[in-house]
Amino acid sequence: QAQLVESGGGSVQAGGSLRLSCAASGRTFSNYAMYAMAWFRQAPGEEREIVAAISWTGSNTYADSVKGRFTISRDNAKNTVYLQMNSLKPEDTAVYYCAAAPLGGSNYDYWGQGTQVTVSS
Repeated sequence: QAQLVESGGGSVQAGGSLRLSCAASGRTFSNYAMYAMAWFRQAPGEEREIVAAISWTGSNTYADSVKGRFTISRDNAKNTVYLQMNSLKPEDTAVYYCAAAPLGGSNYDYWGQGTQVTVSS
C-alpha cells in the first residue's frame, strides 16, 4: 500500500514563508529514491498545476510563477520531499499536493490528500 502524507500548510501573510513536507510510506516506496516527486497546487476554480518537481537524480524544475521563491528538495533516508516557499503572494493560495512517479513512468501515479496554503495580503 502506498501513502503520501503532506504537512506544513497554513495561513501566512504576504511575504512570509512556509515549508511543506510530504512523507511516503508503504511497500510501494521501498525504493523511494527511484521515484520522481513533485508538488502540484490547485486554487479554487482553477486547474491543478505543477509547481516543482525533483527527479531521482536530484535535478529539479519549477513553474515560472515560483522560480526564485520556492525550493524543492528531498531526503531519501526519510522518504520525504519538501517545498520551501518564501516571499509568498496571495496568488500562491491553493491546496498543495505532492505526487510520485515511478522511474520510467510518464505519469504521477500516487497522490497525497493535499494541504491548504492561504496567503493574505
